[in-house]
Amino acid sequence: MVNQRSLLGVLCVFVTMMLPASEALAQQDADAAVTSYTIQPGDKLQISVWNEPELQNEVLIAPDGELAFPLVGELNVIGKSIVELREEISERLSRYISEPIVTVTIREVLGNKIYVIGQVNRPGMFVVNPMVDVMQALSMAGGMTAFASLNNISILRRHGSRQTSIPFRYGDISSGKNLETNIILQSGDVLIVP
Repeated sequence: MVNQRSLLGVLCVFVTMMLPASEALAQQDADAAVTSYTIQPGDKLQISVWNEPELQNEVLIAPDGELAFPLVGELNVIGKSIVELREEISERLSRYISEPIVTVTIREVLGNKIYVIGQVNRPGMFVVNPMVDVMQALSMAGGMTAFASLNNISILRRHGSRQTSIPFRYGDISSGKNLETNIILQSGDVLIVP
């Protein structure tokens, strides 16, 4: 009897080899984004187990970070990646199902919120994909007003009970300098444009 996981692994490798190089690179970038994205309260996930129709559910992550799934029970998923969640569900289901093949996909990224305030045309809260940088966030907020202090922008980021301020100089980025300061924003970041 062929092991289902081995067969699935061979199929994934075969499909990847069939993709043109640019598509394979795009797939790697997408996989990296899924691996690095951590689940947030408010996100909607689709969880399904191969060949188990009763184990296919769309779940909403509760404000406390919990989700409930049949035969698995309740899980706290805050800070976990999709890959980590899939592995934990597979491990718990293996008590009841031989070699379960679990798929977890993000249906809606409603928990990944950033805030842009100050001298922008459309300040507010934005639900964003996991790979939004400062320049993209400023664009989503409609750009800056004529009164904005372009080189005094800051990002407030919370680490537990501690908060840090990260400086951002728009003038440097627009002239092609210090591009590494155009950081990827994290859920909960507050972008302040004085």
